[in-house]
Amino acid sequence: MPWVRSGLTARLRKPPGGRDARIMLLAQCVDRTGTGVWAAASVLYFTFVDGLDARRLGLLLGVGALAGIAGSPLAGRAAERFAVRDLLIGCHLLRLATMSLLLVADDFAALLPVVALTCLGERAAKTLEMLFATRVAGDQRATYQALSRSVANAGYALGAGVAALGLAIGTVTAYRALILADVLSFVLAAALVRRTREPEGHGLIVARHDDGAANEPPDSSSPWRDRGYMLFVLLDIPMNLDDSVLAVGLPLWLVHHTDAPHSVVPAFLVLNTVLVVVLQLRVSAWIEGPRGALAAVGWYGVTLAACCLVLAVVTGGGSWSASLAMLAAALLVTLAELLRSVSSWELAVSLAPPRARASYLGVAGMSQSVQKSLGPLLLTGAVMTAGPAGWLALGAAVTGLGLVQRRAGLRRLAALASRTAPEPRVGAVGGR
Repeated sequence: MPWVRSGLTARLRKPPGGRDARIMLLAQCVDRTGTGVWAAASVLYFTFVDGLDARRLGLLLGVGALAGIAGSPLAGRAAERFAVRDLLIGCHLLRLATMSLLLVADDFAALLPVVALTCLGERAAKTLEMLFATRVAGDQRATYQALSRSVANAGYALGAGVAALGLAIGTVTAYRALILADVLSFVLAAALVRRTREPEGHGLIVARHDDGAANEPPDSSSPWRDRGYMLFVLLDIPMNLDDSVLAVGLPLWLVHHTDAPHSVVPAFLVLNTVLVVVLQLRVSAWIEGPRGALAAVGWYGVTLAACCLVLAVVTGGGSWSASLAMLAAALLVTLAELLRSVSSWELAVSLAPPRARASYLGVAGMSQSVQKSLGPLLLTGAVMTAGPAGWLALGAAVTGLGLVQRRAGLRRLAALASRTAPEPRVGAVGGR
């Protein structure tokens, strides 16, 4: 598809935010390549190199997921006081140190804090990248987000390919070489981030009236006490369930409830990666502004419900029909992901008070981390246990919650607009 390659290349050459945005996108690609290497190899590394059994491995990954939840609000709070660029470099260096420790730490008690700090640094880094993009891209943040996801998916795919080479060799030395590849990615990413300039907006921002008088320092209210925003954050957790459906639900349903061959499972990731790279920019162009994002939330629920419906009826039939149905479900869940990835970020920014945006975005970033922790448990412990009815119930629930999110978002936008609307001056036309 030449039009896709040329369009994406043109956007990468002149992304929203200019030179600094281009360097940051390159840093993200490098970072995600290393992350892709480790994501593909981590479970096997802990199993065959460190000798962890399934129980301890599950505990280790669970602790890491919990630590990741804390990374987003900590990063957001820190970004209110310190430079985003410096904090992001610190996150890369933290993960460089913890991943290096994995080469020498083989005791379970030592692995727990190492993995926890790695996951905390990873989630904090993603939140800081989001803050950086929000500041440099401005109103074009949806386009930047689309470029970011396209670049990130390309990096993940490249990293998975590198990991496949090491896993094919299968020696301890090969596994440790994959860790070194991840470590190298953090070095390169930190060096690239250091070449960017700090975007305007960190720390205390002093706003001015038209007459030049300075306002008070930015709103220091806590997002944790903002019930309207916390409602958005809570509702955004089920709006991220496409991630667990793709990574956990589809493979397990195929293996245990259909006649489709197991070789179809890798095609889910391939299809997802290709579609994100090809379509993310076009979807972002359709989702313009907060009202467009709220409309996309409604379509997200419908699309994910359609995926659940396909999974509910795919239990019968032969291998060919089951394979096609499962690929159709993967297509639908990917379309849901394309809608969510842009709308979730746009709403996290638009529904936050502009002068306390960093701490608010840090709290909003928890939604993905919480979903990654609870989503697999929901699917394996409730949805798939209930069989086809479980999928139908999940689809209906997400669709309903999407409508609730849309209505709550519209009320929130109206409240923010009334809060920031200028008061009429005495003597002005229409004033009294």
